[in-house]
Amino acid sequence: MATGRSWLRGVLALVALLVVFGLGWLVGTAGIGRAAPRGSLNDLERRFTDQMHGAALVGRFTIAGREDRQASQERYDIASVEKLAGNDWRFNARIRYGSVDATLPIVVTMLWAGDTPMITMTDVTIPSLGTFTARVFFHGDRYAGTWQHGQYGGHMFGRIEKSAVSPGP
Repeated sequence: MATGRSWLRGVLALVALLVVFGLGWLVGTAGIGRAAPRGSLNDLERRFTDQMHGAALVGRFTIAGREDRQASQERYDIASVEKLAGNDWRFNARIRYGSVDATLPIVVTMLWAGDTPMITMTDVTIPSLGTFTARVFFHGDRYAGTWQHGQYGGHMFGRIEKSAVSPGP
């Protein structure tokens, strides 16, 4: 199950979606860049940033080829989401793995299918975590998507909840 945990770290390092992702569920490159002013966001973008502020993506993920096993639990704490330039969005996501507990800026590509945001990433290398591909979409209070990390991949799905726990370390 270590492979599943690597995916969780990777997605948050996302949610991405699952955007969707892209819940992105989620992931990307170094989180640098200036956020777009709130006034420049359209209504859908503002609603998405408001929904994700202080939210948690709470759900399950599967591993293809292991359909006989129950889906594993996952949780992604999102401090905030900010639009950068173009289709780049920064997810300030909390990563908890072993002794690491940090909120990191993760930049992902987010596309919109009508009123539905979707995180897309293709062969994105995250230092020390590996290379990931994912498509995660968000709709209402749910997210769902697919993920791939090397030879392992699967599905992810769950709820978007306002977090009862502070998303920061």
